[in-house]
Amino acid sequence: MRDALFYLDRESDLSLRQQIRQKLVDGIRSGAFPGGTRLPSSRKLSQQLKVSRNTVVSVYQDLIADGYIVSRQRSGIFVNDDVAKYRLEPASESGEASSGLLVWPNRIKYRRVATANADEIANWNAYPYAFLDGRFDASLFPLSEWREANKLALGVAAVEDWSTGDGDDDDPRLIHEIRTKFLTRRGIQASDNEVLLTLGTQNSLYLIARLLADSTAVIGIEEPGNFRMRSLVEARGATVRPQTVDEDGICIDAKIDDCDWVYVTPSHQIPTAVPMSMERRRELVKAATDGDFLIVEDDYECELNYQDRPRPALRSMDKDGRVIYVAELSKVLSPGIGLGFIVADAAFIRRARELRRALFSHPPLYNQRAAAYFLSLGYYDSMMMRLGKTLGDRRLELRDALSNMRGVPLEISPEVGGTTYWVKAPRQFNVAYFVQEAAEHGILLEPVADYYQDPGRAENCFRMGITSIPQDKIVPGVRRLVELIRRLVRGQVEHLDTAVGTWLRGPALERFMSGAVIRYQEVYGTVCTIRLHADGRMSGDMESASEDTDSGAWRVEGDLFYRRWDRWNYAAEAAYYIVVDGDTVKYFNHDRQIVDSAKVDSA
Repeated sequence: MRDALFYLDRESDLSLRQQIRQKLVDGIRSGAFPGGTRLPSSRKLSQQLKVSRNTVVSVYQDLIADGYIVSRQRSGIFVNDDVAKYRLEPASESGEASSGLLVWPNRIKYRRVATANADEIANWNAYPYAFLDGRFDASLFPLSEWREANKLALGVAAVEDWSTGDGDDDDPRLIHEIRTKFLTRRGIQASDNEVLLTLGTQNSLYLIARLLADSTAVIGIEEPGNFRMRSLVEARGATVRPQTVDEDGICIDAKIDDCDWVYVTPSHQIPTAVPMSMERRRELVKAATDGDFLIVEDDYECELNYQDRPRPALRSMDKDGRVIYVAELSKVLSPGIGLGFIVADAAFIRRARELRRALFSHPPLYNQRAAAYFLSLGYYDSMMMRLGKTLGDRRLELRDALSNMRGVPLEISPEVGGTTYWVKAPRQFNVAYFVQEAAEHGILLEPVADYYQDPGRAENCFRMGITSIPQDKIVPGVRRLVELIRRLVRGQVEHLDTAVGTWLRGPALERFMSGAVIRYQEVYGTVCTIRLHADGRMSGDMESASEDTDSGAWRVEGDLFYRRWDRWNYAAEAAYYIVVDGDTVKYFNHDRQIVDSAKVDSA
């Protein structure tokens, strides 16, 4: 056989030895190398593949031991004839595929659960600027720590524990670690029989919906809210009662009294990221007692809070056992590990365990033991500290980029932590079209209409997440986003040539700006006061908790106003045409489009 049997990828994650074994096994099992086929000698194959002969010899020895090939004295290496006995041939003699005449949608009774646009983008990480929530770039995964936890889980004693587990009991070590290292930080005390492990939050919500929702149930869900949960309960025939969300979280009104249970996301509301205030938490727990309804608490992103001390979980405030608590180990781990948990009274957990047994028994015990070691060694805590710092920095980078490169008036959610910004666009802006157009330019955003029970009532918003995009991609991504916005709104926004107000030019512009005090509102609501001193200096004060300040310089050249901050706006020089309309100063870019406005007190 003159040519090599296959190609080896020198850049693959698999070693050359592993690749050779994999290719040979695939060829034998698929029938490409039928039983009785003579394989090249170890010397010849090593020459063809340009690898060490010892590597090929090692692979051949393993495959002989496993029964894939046989060595015949003075004849060579052959594919074992017995392998073909275990391979089923296609049922159809013609080898043709099924005709597909069955109309499967008419036979399948399961109602599809809604997914976000982002969920349906399989190659999201191929986009240069993926501003998606719930997707994580590979740099965030704690690779070395997770490898160590896995090595420990593969120890002899550990393997004996998880490989011989019977019934549907969870790993007691992981239950202990969750109780003592996760729940206690949320103020929750729970016994072993009050915790059930699941395959993640969505799996937990599915179990809850199966147990608590039917055609007689009335369920309160935040509006806007988690459409995946809404879809689960609607599939059970339940009536959904939308509950308005404001800056303090879910609103407590008469509508909530009719509910059998209410689903809430108090740590960072899905999708607005607003945290539920302490007063509203107390109101909700009291309303549940007074109205005799249950609360399902999805503690989404409870450990990602960059502003204040975390607020206690509703479950920790519950004295009657009305709160069913749902959480999961960080979503950084979840794509490959998938471990979540439900905390509730033992009576509910017993029924949830029965349902779980009927569906899938329990999450793999090997994963459970590895996660137990990951928590017990402190790796989870250290990962969350690093993650909090990294995502906090990314969130500030996105906030500042949106504030510094505005193409149209934008507003974003307040500084509350979490991993997303809820970006509100002008009323005339077509968000659905814009999201599609942005994807064509390599930018992934998430529209918000699906988060409303009635999409027609959705705010003119889109979401931008920071878990999936490295920090050094944020500013270039926003710059491209703003350029796209400016192109799309050309002709729809105020233009310098037809602007309302007085266009200031030359000496008139310099006189007006000299000594002016400009009060500018950032996209996140903070007011910045800018003072333009007569000597060309510029000072700014941010009216925020951090009381950030900066200085810079300004000047007028011809009809353009120039300014450069020492730190703010990336210390980049910007130039604007200026129009004054009453107490409002309007900024126009080189394309003569309005890009911002502020209140002004002129000297």
